[in-house]
Amino acid sequence: MTPEETAREYDTAAEATGWHGPEVAFGLVYEHLAPGQSALDLGIGTARAAALFRKAGLRVSGLDVSKEMLDASRTKGFDDLVQHDLTKPPYPYASAGFDHAVCVGVLPFLDDLTPVFAEVARLLRPGGMFAFMTLDRAPDEAAAFVVGPEHTGSDTYVTMHRHDAEQIASRVETAGLALLRSLPFTAYQDPGKTQPMRARCYVAAKTES
Repeated sequence: MTPEETAREYDTAAEATGWHGPEVAFGLVYEHLAPGQSALDLGIGTARAAALFRKAGLRVSGLDVSKEMLDASRTKGFDDLVQHDLTKPPYPYASAGFDHAVCVGVLPFLDDLTPVFAEVARLLRPGGMFAFMTLDRAPDEAAAFVVGPEHTGSDTYVTMHRHDAEQIASRVETAGLALLRSLPFTAYQDPGKTQPMRARCYVAAKTES
């Protein structure tokens, strides 16, 4: 499959399930953005979120563990891209090197978000915004659940993770970020929208030092 085909297949699947995570994240931080600023997309995928920030006039860099996803992003005109695993700090960027950061659609696949928050706090300039998305966890729900081949589009099973709001707030504060706001929204596992997931987008700011 060519990078162009990968991007098209991924984007088509996201649209089929009504995935609006990128739009929600962008909308929550739009008022804080200015043309010419820099942004880092953690887990850039096929650049669905990155494209919105670029359209607003920002210079967008991208990081992803998948070479296939990075190649797909290149087909959309992104070239400042690095292959790296978000679970393995430090990320290959200088401290205070970005005005903003975004991470949409990746954190539900991670159990421990501490390394991500710590690295974002290191990479952001004071006052910089971090928009990120998780899956909400109710008190009676398990933290992890398994998604089968019927939703992964392959023969594999994927473990996903829910994080409750108090846990997120604690991790964010410990990292040196100030949680500003959050917005719940619904995401779906299937095109028929029969299996909803409670998602939430947060915005945190790098505290002044």
